Amino acid sequence: MTYEDLLKELIDTDERFMVLTAENRAAIRNLPDLIGDRFIDTGITEQTMIGVAAGLALRGRIPIAHALASFLTMRAFEFIRTDVGISGLPVKLVGGFSGFLSEANGSTHQAIEDVSIMRGIPNVNVFCPADEEDMIIGLRKVLESDSPFYIRYNNFKPAIEHLREFEIGKAEIISEGKDVTILVYGILLKQALEAKEILDKKGLSAGLVNLRTVKPIDEEAIKNAARNTKLIVTLEDHFLTGGLFSIVAEMFLKNKMSCDVLPIALNDKWFKPALLNDVLEYEGFTGKKIAERILDF
Repeated sequence: MTYEDLLKELIDTDERFMVLTAENRAAIRNLPDLIGDRFIDTGITEQTMIGVAAGLALRGRIPIAHALASFLTMRAFEFIRTDVGISGLPVKLVGGFSGFLSEANGSTHQAIEDVSIMRGIPNVNVFCPADEEDMIIGLRKVLESDSPFYIRYNNFKPAIEHLREFEIGKAEIISEGKDVTILVYGILLKQALEAKEILDKKGLSAGLVNLRTVKPIDEEAIKNAARNTKLIVTLEDHFLTGGLFSIVAEMFLKNKMSCDVLPIALNDKWFKPALLNDVLEYEGFTGKKIAERILDF
């Protein structure tokens, strides 16, 4: 099943669902002709789209709103905060080309602060699937949730066979390790898996956790990793500030816990625009370079 297939199924079986876009149809090219007036394109007007989505939600609908992640989370931020967050409306926000997925686009189009921005709004949750299979596994529960959600859209092919069970706020534990545990969300799961395999060959016991939702986050999974491993690595295609490293730091302080933590993120800089594999190589996010940084630590 694809993303479009799932949306079509939800629309056919539940009259509450509607699909919106602010001109960007990359994830839903085939849907408009299939769902008629359950589809609305507001044009390049992200703020208007959020206002429309909030109005629909107030009338019992569940709007699924699509736009480029950078413009959705930043240009429309006030509207998301005020119209969706404060009211706690079940609007679902789907950000395309987030993180490194914006590839050759420059800094204006790079959404590498989106998780920080969206998790900072009370009531708004955040779902960052590792690939299309992971997204489809969790999407029905996310879309049917009563809460607002920001979703980092991801149509990558899976690097692993995922657990079919999905619970909002529950991580996917891929492996447990005594020496190091890599915490990751989104597309970098593949590189984290490659790094884990390198570490295993070096004789280290390496754990790997796919967080799936970063808000709510699986605190118990992170606590277990902190208790049972020597080093936690936070890996993300996001700014260091406000993302997973910040989330883990906040959680440790709240629970009076400590553990060595190695953050691998973009430290106060945008990434050099290029095709994805070249971005990963240049910025140091390949499996090999991640493993090297962990071994150096």
